[in-house]
Amino acid sequence: MRLVIVSLLISYIAISLAMILLWWWQQRSLRPSVVDVAWSFGVAGLSILQLLLVPTDLVARHWLVALMIGIWGGRLGITLLIRIMKLPEDGRYRNLQQQWKSSFHKKMFWFFQFQAFGCMLFVLPFAMIAQAVDPLNMLDYIGVGVWLIGIIGGLIADKQLTRFRLDENNQGVVCKQGLWRYSRHPNYFFEWIHWCSYVFMGWTAPLGFLLIMTPLVMLYLLLRVTGIPTSEKQAIASRGEAYRQYQLETSSFVPLPPRIVLQDKGIE
Repeated sequence: MRLVIVSLLISYIAISLAMILLWWWQQRSLRPSVVDVAWSFGVAGLSILQLLLVPTDLVARHWLVALMIGIWGGRLGITLLIRIMKLPEDGRYRNLQQQWKSSFHKKMFWFFQFQAFGCMLFVLPFAMIAQAVDPLNMLDYIGVGVWLIGIIGGLIADKQLTRFRLDENNQGVVCKQGLWRYSRHPNYFFEWIHWCSYVFMGWTAPLGFLLIMTPLVMLYLLLRVTGIPTSEKQAIASRGEAYRQYQLETSSFVPLPPRIVLQDKGIE
């Protein structure tokens, strides 16, 4: 337990310092969305560290979960990095710059530090999973299946959105292609599915049932805090009535068949 606490403390100091350096860089690059890339790589890298520092003979589960979170972080981080390189700055951060004005960089410092703290909240479950030293069982195989659904679905959703945004003809147009026809935020949905997989992977660890808090916290953040609310506000500001119509027709989170809306009366 002492090693776990020391490892988590060192990890927090490391990600906090990394965020300070990135905050300094974003003042000159004017690309604060780099924090999202750092969050993805940070969660993955520090989670792997927790799994591989277990003071016992490494079991198959540790290697498997390390591979799973590594693939997740690498895919998401690279996807976000490509967007930073090829697309304009995320509208969420442009809005914050307009709201905070002269105090933008000062407030962004604390925003970056908040992201470092949030990073550790999602690293902690892997320190718990690392305490599960029994052989792989059926719950682990279910977890891998859930993980595959989340990873593949998220990959498809991100590729469809990135391809749509890179087309100059789609500026100001609502993306309704592929998975985006069935959900306004399929990337968030499959991201959440991905986090559900680790509940199965660590269920046999001491207090493993507490891992269910991870997808619950993620769900709350996506539905009520930094996910859908901020994205929808930005989408309405940039796409107006077209996005409002999209809201009427399309599920906000879980992919579902599109609804038929009578535009003249505004009812389904």
